[in-house]
Amino acid sequence: MEIQEGMEVATFAGGCFWCTEAVFLELKGVQRVVSGYIGGETINPTYKDICNGDTGHAEAIQITFDPSEISYGELLEIFFATHDPTTLNRQGNDIGTQYRSEIFYNNENQKDLAEAYIDLMTRENTFGKPIVTKISPASIFYEAEDYHQNYYNQNKLQGYCSYVITPKVEKLRKVYKDKLKN
Repeated sequence: MEIQEGMEVATFAGGCFWCTEAVFLELKGVQRVVSGYIGGETINPTYKDICNGDTGHAEAIQITFDPSEISYGELLEIFFATHDPTTLNRQGNDIGTQYRSEIFYNNENQKDLAEAYIDLMTRENTFGKPIVTKISPASIFYEAEDYHQNYYNQNKLQGYCSYVITPKVEKLRKVYKDKLKN
């Protein structure tokens, strides 16, 4: 994927990519959000391949954003506010290594910011439990199948979307209204 001049890329795994994609699509300064797979061994994995957790991939999103409108630090804040970074290989009822909490940094600045943010939250005991989010260098990001892209916006009435994703989006809209697209 070619990135326009002035844009940056952030790569986050925070459980089901349908959930994280829905949240970040709402933000000002976010140009594009792509659901996919990262951090595993299999070349060109499919959804079926990663579902059993054997490939090592995480369900993740790749965010193309304009840092003059929203900073990487703001994206980190929203990432941690909209998933549980204290549960190992799990988000709610989604269990397996593919649902882990992990930040895949694309440069040293992103790595430093992620480490500093986790250190701050750890010192402040933000979650009341240890943060298990890993910080790893970005590897090859494999775009998920077309039907996974913009999933929530195309399937809002589906049970999983209604019960799991809608509350996350509503929380974002309430807490971060100043950061939302018009």
